[in-house]
Amino acid sequence: MTEGDAVTEANADTRAELGSPAPPEVVSDRFGEFEELLSRYAGWLAGAGTVRGLIGPREVPRLWDRHILNSAALSELLPVSTRVVDIGTGAGLPGIAVACIRPDLTVDLVESLQRRTDFLREVVADLGLTDRVRVVRGRAEDKEVVDAVGSSPFVTARAVAPIDKLARWSVPLLAPGGSLLALKGSGAEGELTEHRTALRKLRMDVVGVHDCGVGWLSPPTRVVEIVRR
Repeated sequence: MTEGDAVTEANADTRAELGSPAPPEVVSDRFGEFEELLSRYAGWLAGAGTVRGLIGPREVPRLWDRHILNSAALSELLPVSTRVVDIGTGAGLPGIAVACIRPDLTVDLVESLQRRTDFLREVVADLGLTDRVRVVRGRAEDKEVVDAVGSSPFVTARAVAPIDKLARWSVPLLAPGGSLLALKGSGAEGELTEHRTALRKLRMDVVGVHDCGVGWLSPPTRVVEIVRR
């Protein structure tokens, strides 16, 4: 057995030991053909993700609604066969969740911490996503990251930073006309108002706030969209 096989087997044992909540019925109804893949990802989050400190233990019972489905809903805003750069991806949210249900997408996961990128690479390999999901270690503003993933039509982020900072980090990564899609909560409109001047200085135009997952996710995912001129 190779070292990589041993790591994979150990993580599988950890997932089995800790377990993860069963997927809600909406997963089968909405994402039936991808349910197994999403469930394996949930197992990683509940198991190794919790052990390594990427997900808090208290989050495990609400992994599906609060994290996986909340992230997957973002896919409604992405056109067919596009490329997405997910900055500050952490445990792979929203990037991996979106990639699981959208085999037409290419996703770059940008994360600066080694322990997180190690986790992400193991998950991507286990889920069989290596042909279209890439893990890039570094900060979004690093030249090496910009060179590797720049000129993207979409940048995504979830629970990373206020919208002005996200916009500043995203501009070098976006192609002209490209969109930053930032998952935000109930204060999305207020945050846009607060940082409107900063966004104008960055030559970023506010498109608005989208509610994703309406009719199958409660509450819906709120996504701020701003576009690079």
